[in-house]
Amino acid sequence: MDPRTPCLIGIAQRTIREQPGPEPLDLWEQVGRAAADDGRLPVDLLDSIQLVYTDSWQYDSPVDRLAERLGATPRHRAYSKVSGTAPQLLIGAAATRIAAGELDSALVAGAEALATRRAYRLAGERVPWSHPADPKPPYGWERPPHPSELAHGLFLPVHTYAIMETARRAALGLTVEEEMRDRGRMMAPMTEVAAANPYAWRRTARTPEELVEGNRFVGWPYTRNTVAVMEVDQAAAVVLASTRLADRLGVPAEQRVYLRGWAYAEDTWEVAARPELGSSEGIARAAEAAFRRAGLGLGDMDALDLYSCFAIALRQACDAIGLDPLDRRGLTVTGGLPYAGGPASDYVLHSTATMAGLLRAQSGHGLVTGVGMHLTKHTYAVWSSESGGRLGGAAPVFAAKGVPIAASYEGPAVVAGYTVAHGRDGATERAVLVVDVPGGSRAHAVTEEPELLADAESRELVGQPVRLATDGKVNVASW
Repeated sequence: MDPRTPCLIGIAQRTIREQPGPEPLDLWEQVGRAAADDGRLPVDLLDSIQLVYTDSWQYDSPVDRLAERLGATPRHRAYSKVSGTAPQLLIGAAATRIAAGELDSALVAGAEALATRRAYRLAGERVPWSHPADPKPPYGWERPPHPSELAHGLFLPVHTYAIMETARRAALGLTVEEEMRDRGRMMAPMTEVAAANPYAWRRTARTPEELVEGNRFVGWPYTRNTVAVMEVDQAAAVVLASTRLADRLGVPAEQRVYLRGWAYAEDTWEVAARPELGSSEGIARAAEAAFRRAGLGLGDMDALDLYSCFAIALRQACDAIGLDPLDRRGLTVTGGLPYAGGPASDYVLHSTATMAGLLRAQSGHGLVTGVGMHLTKHTYAVWSSESGGRLGGAAPVFAAKGVPIAASYEGPAVVAGYTVAHGRDGATERAVLVVDVPGGSRAHAVTEEPELLADAESRELVGQPVRLATDGKVNVASW
């Protein structure tokens, strides 16, 4: 084996159940040290420290603060942008640098303490954490939302993903009741995995009916029990090293896990610009490239973890790679973001660490996927107990030619996808629609009419004609 071959040698996870808990810097240090210890790597040998963006707190210099805590002097340091794909991008970049001989080891860590932030907020107290950035930098997304999305209040994933869900439902000819029933059947096995996962945030097995009935809607048709839970205190870390260094450290062969192949792709950034709201060409491109580089296929995978922030993310992935949502292997090794926990941009660190632990215990191959923004960005990674494949790098960025978005429109239109936003008390607040307008463009629209909101939740609105009025900034729908 090439002595520069990268392998994953250390893993660590933490879940803090009593709030208020530690701040993210403390959690980074805990999992960083634990992952290094697991990989038999003294922290002063770390060549690289990379952190996933934390939503919980803006530090003045996050990577430097962690390096100080660890007593490490890495020559390479990186802090990601906001994205569920960020952990795999950091891992992939570290593996590539190790394979090129630029690094011998790398720590990739992430942590969120959003449950603790909530506890302080409810107590009316300020968060007493260290090293705040001053001035506070801009939020860490790569691109801000489209102006029309902001004007129509369309920026929360629970609404954008729900719009894509209704579009897919209509395209398949499913009734509202059939989609909800199928969603419960698909996600109930995930709750059983979470119940057996000591790091899971929600460790209660649920029936399909419990997931879609008897709990409030958040962004219709999504119920609270079928969406990612972000207010968690969780952290995870992985350590990668060259085979040469792993040999020197005496890391047993059965403890090493290899990144056989991975890829990255994008769909259009704006949901309304997707040629097909209910499907993803980017997923298909990323999956095909990752499997090709790994020299393996879906049938070779012994375990799977598909990014599961919302049901449509699972469904679009299954559609794109030809996977039965009820596949005997299951869709997750952790329990998924709604049950194991969805710590902002960090989840893929948890799924990767869990997959690595599984592949240590039983040899084989595993698929771990990531999703960023509004089903915009996609990572697919094939991990294995056996070296091989072609590591490669990020796949050529792919974005289908987008449908033009008309910021302001007045006249007839046809509903392409929609959702009804609900408040914390469960009451309906407004409907947000993506509509097809004459000439091949799309537009956003809203309505707050109680009768229309009730109607939108009682039947299939996709494909129905509506009429838009506008004040030049916000389009209002009626039917």
